[in-house]
Amino acid sequence: MGEVARLDSCHVVTVHPDKVALTREHIPDPTETERLATLFKLLGDPRRARILYALLEAGELCVCDLAASVDVPETAVSQSLRLLRAAGVVDNRRAGRMVYYRLADAHVRMLLDLSREHARHEEGI
Repeated sequence: MGEVARLDSCHVVTVHPDKVALTREHIPDPTETERLATLFKLLGDPRRARILYALLEAGELCVCDLAASVDVPETAVSQSLRLLRAAGVVDNRRAGRMVYYRLADAHVRMLLDLSREHARHEEGI
């Protein structure tokens, strides 16, 4: 009896070598995809996502106002902000003893807007 071919595998090594070469030329390298995966993991936490959307809406907030906005303890907000700041997703500014947080740049705003639009589209909203 002959071998049974798996349905999820190709029988030919490369069907379209030109397409494969072009694709390999344009996809991100492993280092970049690792950074992207880390970013998406950060954004994948519901608490951090709410914090980011609060900053998107308000523009700039201190930790206590953020905590009140997203209904999360200040310590948890601070911890989330530390991670997001280290990843370059949020920036801060100091005004005396107060520290105010905001989204790092327009790319983060665009990513949040597009993500929300995609989620709404998927839900049929």
